[in-house]
Amino acid sequence: MKINISDISNAMFSPLQTWAEQSQGNWNILIVSGFVLVLVGGLLTFVFRKKMGKADERTTQISLKGSLIMLSVIVMCDVIFPKEYMWQVFFLFKYALAFLASGIYLAVRYKKDFF
Repeated sequence: MKINISDISNAMFSPLQTWAEQSQGNWNILIVSGFVLVLVGGLLTFVFRKKMGKADERTTQISLKGSLIMLSVIVMCDVIFPKEYMWQVFFLFKYALAFLASGIYLAVRYKKDFF
């Protein structure tokens, strides 16, 4: 029995598609929550990169690790999210999750290293 990744992702996200297509309000909730996550993640990443100050040996490594986490989340989401339906919404959530993951990493490292 061969299990395909697209079958798994379709099984995981089919209920979300059904819920989002039930009403315009559900679709709007999904879009607005995606934009809010992008804004929060982007601001979190921006603020903690600025708080670290000028680039030196230590902060450059922290910034590069944050960027690696962001890239890893984007690649992982490209593998997991379906590409047949609602691809615009999943594109939005892909970058929202990437910014959030990087921002959380930078916040934890900032708290650990600078306090």
